[in-house]
Amino acid sequence: MPSQRSYSGSNFGYSFGPGPVTPAVKILIAINVVAFVLQMIAPQLTELFGLRPRDVLESLYVWQPLTYMFLHGGIGHILFNMLSLWMFGVELERMWGTAFFTRYYLVCGIGAAITTILCGFLPGDVGNQIYYPLTIGASGAVYGVLLAWAMYFPERRILFYFLFPIQARYFVIIIGAISLFSAVGSSGSGVAHFTHLGGLLVGWLYLRGRRMRLSAEIQYQFARWRINRARRKFDVHPGGRDDRPRYH
Repeated sequence: MPSQRSYSGSNFGYSFGPGPVTPAVKILIAINVVAFVLQMIAPQLTELFGLRPRDVLESLYVWQPLTYMFLHGGIGHILFNMLSLWMFGVELERMWGTAFFTRYYLVCGIGAAITTILCGFLPGDVGNQIYYPLTIGASGAVYGVLLAWAMYFPERRILFYFLFPIQARYFVIIIGAISLFSAVGSSGSGVAHFTHLGGLLVGWLYLRGRRMRLSAEIQYQFARWRINRARRKFDVHPGGRDDRPRYH
């Protein structure tokens, strides 16, 4: 069994200024920091609560698709992920509310884990390098947060590798392409590229479904408004008993 670990780590630059930490972001950062400290005290927790597709499917460690996203492989790993969560998550939580933001974050993280597990069935060495090693890190969820931020603020600029300002929509396309090509061509790089791709894909599908539901609700409310307007115009009243005299 390969002993390699894959870290779901962020590798991009940032622009600063989202403001004070919002409630869900604060709690998520706190959980990650506490989990990191516990990892330092008891390293065996990483093996138990990290994501290994073989353990999930064969040993039924069904908690791993949730718990892996709160573990990290070092100071730099957790620092970049938590900085990303703060940078891009604060505005989304203010806009969406704490409940929806938390749900979205967890959906992206768990969805990224499921993507990783499914990719473990790919043929040859690619599948083996996913099925047996351990994956830890919040980047599956963080990539989903970044995707959402770019969808709502597509023209905002981000410092790519701290050097080059680039619009958020193009930035997401670039990191998605990097993750895709790295996943296809990677040979034991130690970075969980399929997990990153899973976070992006699941985030996009989730937000697309939400927008479709919102669009249907808006269309329904607009149709009701038009019907009610027509009723008022022609003095038609919906339902109920009408005791007014009728003239023939």
